[in-house]
Amino acid sequence: MKDWTPIQERYLRDSIPVRLGGLAANLRRIKSFAAQEINRDAVASLIEESKFFIEWTARETLTDTAAQLVELQIQLARWQHNWPQIWSNPTRRQQLAEQSLAWSERVLALSGLLKS
Repeated sequence: MKDWTPIQERYLRDSIPVRLGGLAANLRRIKSFAAQEINRDAVASLIEESKFFIEWTARETLTDTAAQLVELQIQLARWQHNWPQIWSNPTRRQQLAEQSLAWSERVLALSGLLKS
């Protein structure tokens, strides 16, 4: 089992907007990596890491942001639960990629990093 402590300690040093930006980047990587069947383990790892990012961040955000992050965490858990069926089916894998991109954009907007 992976020791998440060093990752958590590093992740928590960043501000909430930067953490959310990191989560958005993970989700965009999922979208990108899902295009190639060989990336199964990488995508699975990004999903797991993203769930931890949400767990470590949601409680420090505003209620609306936290609610959206919990919704995302449920989606990630659904993907994990249905993983063999999703990954073996190109259509379902494409749907995962599209949903991941949509979530990435949503989380990036929540981060406020795009505001000038």
